[in-house]
Amino acid sequence: MIGRLSGILFEKLPDRVVLDVGGIGYAVAISFQTYQELPEAGSPAALLVHTHVREDTLALFGFASDREKKLFEMLISVSGVGPKLALTLLSGIPADDLLGALARGDARRLVSIPGIGKKTAERLTLELKEKAEKLFVPSPGGPGIEARDVVSALVNFGYKKSEAERAVDQLTRRGAPASFAEFLKEALATLSGA
Repeated sequence: MIGRLSGILFEKLPDRVVLDVGGIGYAVAISFQTYQELPEAGSPAALLVHTHVREDTLALFGFASDREKKLFEMLISVSGVGPKLALTLLSGIPADDLLGALARGDARRLVSIPGIGKKTAERLTLELKEKAEKLFVPSPGGPGIEARDVVSALVNFGYKKSEAERAVDQLTRRGAPASFAEFLKEALATLSGA
């Protein structure tokens, strides 16, 4: 099994790359997230790889981060979700947002991704909720621990955890405030509709 490839990007497209490793060109399927993180064609690059083997096919799926690879492998563990559908999910929504949606059981967020139906979204949220909760940090690009503290404080004020996480996610996407007090104040304003 191939676990990692390092070489020169021979070709770079939004859904796949060809990575030249010692004169051999490996065709590797990628998500749009990985595409955005890779350098231009002709540059050195490395990918973490999931090798998918079936009776008639050997396919390579590449990832710029270990987190995205783990999420991919978590997705394909669900019955009826193959590697192509998992890449569709990873291409349609950033990994942290996808983990957040799974952790909250937010099937509606998944259905907003083209190619993902209601039944598939519900199956994913049902089967992966607990695993996603362990990996999810509710603040993509934000202050991490403070975001969890804000969620905890909102729950203590009587809000449902899912409401609190949604408000915190909304704020972190816009750029979370630097201080805990300001973050909590804005989250309360968001929840109250002010």
